[in-house]
Amino acid sequence: MQCPICKHGETRPDRVTVTLDRTSPRNLTVVFRNVPAEVCGNCGEEYVDEKTTSELLRQAEVVADAGTEIEIRQFAA
Repeated sequence: MQCPICKHGETRPDRVTVTLDRTSPRNLTVVFRNVPAEVCGNCGEEYVDEKTTSELLRQAEVVADAGTEIEIRQFAA
């Protein structure tokens, strides 16, 4: 797809690192590595699809419910 940010580059499938931070009701940082995404070859903007985003948020909630403050994990769909 054409990048909606720079309007010049085309995206290509790649793997990225996604960091999710939350400060309320308690601090939480979760870093997911190896997340499938589309990345613009021109500006580097990263696009994660809706299904993957939903799974990232679900996994982050599991971490939050466990009371973890910081976690780094490999993404697993």
